[in-house]
Amino acid sequence: MADRYEVVIVGGGPVGLALAVELGQRGISTLLVERHLEPQRIPKGQGLTARTLEHFYFWNCADELRAARLLPVGYPIGSLTAYNDLMGEYWFVAEPPIGRGGGTSFYFQANERPPQYLTEQVLRNRLAGLPNVQMRFGHSAKAFEQDGNGVRITIAGEGWPYEEQVVEADYLVGCDGVRSMVRETLGIDRGGENFDQRMVLAVFRSRELHEGLKRFPEVTTYRVLKPELQGYWQFFGRIDVGEGWFFHAPVPRDTSPDNYDFLSLIQQAAGFKFNAEFDHVGFWDLRIQVATRYQHGRVFIAGDACHSHPPYGGFGLNAGLEDVANLGWKLAAVIQGWGGPGLLASYTEERQPIFAETGEALISGWIEKDKAILDRYRPDRDQAAFEAAWKQLATTASQQSSEPYYEGSSVVLGPPGTACTIHGQHTQAALPGHHLTPQLLSTGKNVYEALGSSFTLIALSAAEQSVRAFEQAAESLHVPLKVIHDSYEGERQAYGTRLILVRPDQYVCWSGNEGPRDPVAVLRNVVGLL
Repeated sequence: MADRYEVVIVGGGPVGLALAVELGQRGISTLLVERHLEPQRIPKGQGLTARTLEHFYFWNCADELRAARLLPVGYPIGSLTAYNDLMGEYWFVAEPPIGRGGGTSFYFQANERPPQYLTEQVLRNRLAGLPNVQMRFGHSAKAFEQDGNGVRITIAGEGWPYEEQVVEADYLVGCDGVRSMVRETLGIDRGGENFDQRMVLAVFRSRELHEGLKRFPEVTTYRVLKPELQGYWQFFGRIDVGEGWFFHAPVPRDTSPDNYDFLSLIQQAAGFKFNAEFDHVGFWDLRIQVATRYQHGRVFIAGDACHSHPPYGGFGLNAGLEDVANLGWKLAAVIQGWGGPGLLASYTEERQPIFAETGEALISGWIEKDKAILDRYRPDRDQAAFEAAWKQLATTASQQSSEPYYEGSSVVLGPPGTACTIHGQHTQAALPGHHLTPQLLSTGKNVYEALGSSFTLIALSAAEQSVRAFEQAAESLHVPLKVIHDSYEGERQAYGTRLILVRPDQYVCWSGNEGPRDPVAVLRNVVGLL
């Protein structure tokens, strides 16, 4: 008889690991299948946002993540942009946008910058303390089939003798990357813009580069804009402070590790000669792809299996971890019997348009805007016009932020005629579909320290009968509900309302100054039972 789990996760990169933690903490029996025995030591996925660190706080390993950093404590996580090369006359340091270091009042945690392999190790360590999660490192999923009762997955070890085993699950989640076997088996299409541009990722060590950039304020990333690059970037990123670097840049389509002078390339971008020792040279294609749906029956996809794009803005890993925060509690709710089918359907409904807009409006938009500015303005043509355009570019770079929200979701009681989109305003108000901002309670604790692991009702000088009606509704539907009682004073007035119903992923799903006429209907809606 095949081993049976409630959820099987295919792919144990950071997204799959995080989903296993999310489900494991919620008591869901989970199997994680990952072909690599150890994290791959390529320094990608470094820019973890403040919102992502909120997830690590609730996964009970935020302190461990910060302790794993390679950058010194307090080292500025900022970005510098230069024209033509890093030794040129024109450059600016942009203020970090909200969530990526700026606008700290909107999030409970500050951002962080560990290499992805260290993030993975922190999550692997966290999983070791969750007995209901089993891990099969050194194994791959070869195939699966599903019916109305569950999913059957064939897995095999990566090493000889390649023995196959069939396991069963209530649900399967593919976190298996850009070339996802799970997505391809489901036949889910991915659309998006293909820039038809080959890019290099070079990882190298150079103390001379570190010394040569001391003319600038301390930052972690440096991007170079050149007219001939057609809006694409040459991009240096610090791995540590001293000698570790990674570098992205467009290269000719036929470039290979053996036929190109990568040292000259990074020297040209830096604007001076220096010695460097390369640890890795790889390539990727510059394109944006988003799956048309994130679910088929009992099978889901998350992370790069859903969406992939250039590493501009650090959206990839952060978006994948937000997929986890969205999907994990919904799967647990349905498995535990208090969530309805509409809850699982809302995963695609909420997450798919967010990343589609991120790719189209932000990433493609940045490339097109940079190309248009550099095509039109050159310092050797009209220096004054160029300098005005460069100053404007610096201003807008500090304003490039987005606030994903789910007002239009079927499991959020938001305003009629709204949508799930990235174009929020980062308001402090507790609006349905929006991220709850952290405010101090009268106890001196932050509200984030008091939130429950499932639904939370924040009651601020609210009528007791309204609170009790919510509690009775939750009891009748077996929906886990924690109530936070406090006064409607001080910072809490920024919420603009006295009753706030918060989902397990810290998004507001209903709010009002008075209790709803039918709290049972409200709860049925937000747990997907309508």
